[in-house]
Amino acid sequence: MRRFTQGVAVLLTTTSAAMAADRGTVHVVEGTGCECCSQWTEYLRQNGFEVTSEERYGALLIRHKMDLGVPTSQLSCHTGEIDGYFIEGHVPAADIERLLKERPDAAGLAVPGMPYGSPGMGPENKRKAYDVNLVKRDGSVEVFSHYPAAQ
Repeated sequence: MRRFTQGVAVLLTTTSAAMAADRGTVHVVEGTGCECCSQWTEYLRQNGFEVTSEERYGALLIRHKMDLGVPTSQLSCHTGEIDGYFIEGHVPAADIERLLKERPDAAGLAVPGMPYGSPGMGPENKRKAYDVNLVKRDGSVEVFSHYPAAQ
């Protein structure tokens, strides 16, 4: 039984590592000392993403966002990058997975602001309604996913 359990553990670890490798690595630039940034980074890890992170303060963080093409209307507290796309704010893992699967001609995804109940921003069962926006390369924005308020 012990060998079986060890074998299952190795299989699960190998499968999780392979899934993370298939997705690529999300590099997250967090605001210095921002608790919700680190919570979102941990949320991604818990959802099978390989994650690297760094902190930047004030103007350096904003400059990074602008260099990636994040429109000011879509800003949040942290910015991720994966496979040529930016991921701005508290974007759910399922939307990142969908982005990588569908590969739209876009700059990235954004959840502007910090909506309560989005990943890293409080319990989902008390979620306020919010949208995940697809930001096109020309800066235009369309709704990619909608999350209704929790009932």
